[in-house]
Order: sequence, then structure tokens, then C-alpha cells
Amino acid sequence: MPSPDDAPPRADHLHTAFAKDDLPRERLKRLGSEALTTAELIAIILRTGTRGENVLHLAERLLREYGGLIGLSRAPLNELTRLKGMGATKAIELRAVFELGYRIKREALDERLVINTPRDAAELLAGMGTLEQEEMRTVLLDTKNRVLATPKVYSGSLHTTVIRVGELFREAVRQNCAAIIVVHNHPSGDPTPSPEDVAVTREIVQAGKLLDIDVLDHLVIGAANRFVSLKERGLGFG
Repeated sequence: MPSPDDAPPRADHLHTAFAKDDLPRERLKRLGSEALTTAELIAIILRTGTRGENVLHLAERLLREYGGLIGLSRAPLNELTRLKGMGATKAIELRAVFELGYRIKREALDERLVINTPRDAAELLAGMGTLEQEEMRTVLLDTKNRVLATPKVYSGSLHTTVIRVGELFREAVRQNCAAIIVVHNHPSGDPTPSPEDVAVTREIVQAGKLLDIDVLDHLVIGAANRFVSLKERGLGFG
């Protein structure tokens, strides 16, 4: 026998406290899914509220009770079915949506770019060769050399007195990555490493050892898709 919470409410209840254009479904049609709040997206999945609580308020309450989307996504099915305003049908549909989200993430991980050679990393950040000022980025990699992110670390003239190694590794530590590749450009267009580049590389490699994060390479990007791998030249990786 269906739960009372699964029974559709009266038609007039569906629009309680909402002008038609403010309904989450209508807002999605007009503005796109990116414009909606997390609560509004959940409200679309739940479809209906209960007497005395419209569907958006129900979604907001669920998020509060579970401390946000991650907490709600981890709630067991049998627990969700017992919540006020839910019932078996809504709980099952919500669990199905969260499971789809997990599977999308797993497939995205499998499709991430894998760095096998210095050229792979250079092509990933080839656009740095057109920059008018010097910039340093790190390519963050997982244990299978899949790219996690490419955060910018510094802009401007790069030298050992400016670069703080802890800052360079901050995002790598936060994302628990296994290895990094350091990349910076020469606005002159000539990717030949300077003595300063070698000295910076040496410091970064030593810091990586202390943090147990492999520094796989340091690339200098120049114009016209030219680059130099300091690792291949044995500079700073003694």
C-alpha cells in the first residue's frame, strides 16, 4: 500500500507560494540548470511537497538536516523513506539520481587526460606560449598520471626569492595528488632554461621528496609550440 507521502497532493498545492515563473521547472526552462540552487534541483526530482510544506521547502529542509548535498547523498534508502514528506517513491528516485552522479564521476575519471610524455603536458598548456608575462602552473596527477587540475601558482618574474615552495605544493597537497609537473613560460618565446630555472627546479624537487609528491618534470614553454623538459636535460633533477 503506498505511503501517504507518495500520494499526489491536490493540484492547487503544487503551486503554493510560487508564481508560475518561479517554479523550479519553469526556471530551469528559462535560465538553464546552472542557474538553479541545489534545493531547486532537488525539488524538481521530488516534484511535490506535503500539506503545509511546498516542495522547495522540503528540499531545503533535507539539505539542512543532512548538512548539504554530500550528506544527503549518503543517507541510506530506508532512512530516507521514513522522513517526513518523502515516502518510498521519492526516496528511490533520489537515490537513483545520486547513483547516476557517482557513475558519471567514475566515467569522467576514466576519461581524464593521461600524461605519458613531456610533450603531453606541453600540449596541455601550449597556450602559455602566448602569454605576455611569465606564469607558473602545476599539472596535478593521480597515481595513474591522469590530470586532476592545472592550477596557476605564480605570475610575474619567477626566481627563488619569490617562489614559496609550500605555496606551490598547496593545491597538490589539498587534492592528495601523487605527482606534479611544473610548467612555466618564457614570454621572449625562447624556451631555453635559465640558471634561475635550474635553481628553482632543484628546490622544487627537494620539497617534493619531503612531501612525498613526485616532481616528474619542469617544462619551459616558448613560442610556436616549442618547449624544453628540464628532466630530459638532467637540469635540477640530479
